Formats: sequence, C-alpha cells, structure tokens
Amino acid sequence: MAHVLILGTGGTIAGTGTDPARAWAYQAAQLGVAQLVAAVPELAAIPLATQQVAQIDSKDMAWPVWQALAQALDVAMQDAAVEAVVITHGTDTLEETACLLHHLHDGRKPIVLTAAMRPATAPDADGPRNLRDAVRLAHAAAGLGLGGVVAVLHGRVWAGIDVRKAHSHALDAFDGGGAVPLALLDDAGVTLASAGAAAQWGTWPRGEAMGWALVSAPMPPRVEIVLSHADADGWLVDAALRQSALDAAAGEAHRRAQALCGLVVATTGHGTVNTGLEAALQRAVAQGVVVWRSSRVARGGVTPREGDAWPAAGTFTPAQARVALQMRLLAQRPPLTSRMAPAV
Repeated sequence: MAHVLILGTGGTIAGTGTDPARAWAYQAAQLGVAQLVAAVPELAAIPLATQQVAQIDSKDMAWPVWQALAQALDVAMQDAAVEAVVITHGTDTLEETACLLHHLHDGRKPIVLTAAMRPATAPDADGPRNLRDAVRLAHAAAGLGLGGVVAVLHGRVWAGIDVRKAHSHALDAFDGGGAVPLALLDDAGVTLASAGAAAQWGTWPRGEAMGWALVSAPMPPRVEIVLSHADADGWLVDAALRQSALDAAAGEAHRRAQALCGLVVATTGHGTVNTGLEAALQRAVAQGVVVWRSSRVARGGVTPREGDAWPAAGTFTPAQARVALQMRLLAQRPPLTSRMAPAV
C-alpha cells in the first residue's frame, strides 16, 4: 500500500522537559519518531511508516547525519510504495538541511520538513500540529503529482530553497526571506491560497537533481563563513589560511580533509565588504579558495552586478550559501537554474 514515510532526526519536536511551566528547560531529541506519530491521532487515516535516521539536537547537525538522511531518501525515492517523505527536524539548522536536499533531490516525490519551537511536553507544544500538517500536505502533494522539497511550519508552506529561521523563540519563527509562502494551512489542514502566490499551490520547487550520491564523500569540502563588520581586518581569514597550510604539510590525506576550499562572506548591505577583510579575501582567492558573497541582512540577499569581485549568493542566507558552495565544489558544475547560487 502506498504510504508516507516519516524520517526522524530528533530536534525540539522530539524534546521533553520535566516542568511544563518552564518549557524552555528541556532536552531535545528524546522521543522517537514513532512516538511523535502516536501522539497525533488525526494521522490514523493516512497510511504511514516511520524510520529513525538520527536522534540529535539540530545545532549539532553534521555531515554523517546528512549522509544517513540522503541514503534513506535515496531508498525511499526508489520504493514504489513510498508516495512522499516527511522529515522531523530541529529548527536551528532546518534551513541548511532543506537547502542541501533541494540541491540533491530530482523532484520525483514530495519531501516535507517540519519541526517545532516547543518541546513535546510544553502546554503550547506546536509539534503535533506541524507534524499533522506536514503529513497531510505530503499525502495531498503526492496525489497531485507534485515533488520537490518544502517545509511546513506554523500553518505555512515554504519552499526548501527559501525557508529560514527568522525569530529565535516565537512559535511563528520561520519565513522565506522575502518570498511568500507556497500555501497556507488552516486548522483542518486545508490548503489555502497564499497571498501573492501564483496559484493555490504556488510554484512548487522541483530541486536541482545533483543526486544523493553527491554526499557519499567521506568529508565535505571545507567551507567557512566570515562576517564583514566594523573593524573587520581579515585576521580570521589569514588565520584560516595559515591553518590550512599547516594541515597540508601534515600529509596528503589530512590535507584533503582539512584544506580550506571556500569562504562565504556575510557582507554588509547589498554585498559590501570592509576594506581590511576584502584584502584578506583577495589573498585567499590567490591561494585557490573560492569566495562567495551572501548578506548578513535578513531580506533581499545579494544580486550580481557588473564588476563584482566575487559571485553573489542570491537570496541564500550565509548558512545556506555555505551548503550550496559545498555542493558546487563537490559537483564542479554550473547551476541548473537562475534561482540558484553561482557556479564556482
């Protein structure tokens, strides 16, 4: 029977605490994904299967977890019985995982990420509603032949390429960095037209189809993020270059694992960089490091302009741009759509 597969990775949605009056005092990733499903009786009408891929606080997201998730998704995409996949995740790094999956997925089935801002033991726990909405949406999208990566949080459906955490503790903590939701969900789980969206389902993202095998490398290319700010003089960039040189001297295998391959600059404004930091970045480029510019500003991103020294990362947050650059370095190929970040 066709079913929705729910992959659990932990996060606050699976978190528990001992005092409901102090919802902020909890441990993430304490409940298994099967327990999360059992707590949402509205899901009984939808055929489901569950699989625990990881059990972590998403602040600790790392390459091995992404590899395990990609392997599970690869199997699910090839399984005719799986019509769609829902992933329970922590909120802290959800935008990075969503960006990664958008790069890898070919859009043949819906992949829906969801999370929670309150632990399962909180009186205002938002996980059950978010999980209910995510499963209902995944099931409905599969019935309509839609694929791609989206996130469902607080009654809003965001494209995986757009979603980002915009508030540190509010229940309505996510937005699209200026992009509108693909859809809105009411309490009954009915999909409603989103203001500004082209149609009821918006423009459903299909993914960049780089392939799940792209993350099979033992280690990802090392890409770091640096911030342009008052008095930024490039000290951190030069320190990273020195450390990379020391790692290279330690041996070929160590060099491949630790060498600095890319830098994402969280620029001021629309892509501007402090002069002192700019000089250090030029030294990095001279040593073969790829530099991309994102922005530390919440909305608008960085669009390319004539005469740019380094590529603009579009609307990606610095964290998303880091993931995108890692994928580009792994694939060594140009972007497939104009919405994506630039080629290396």
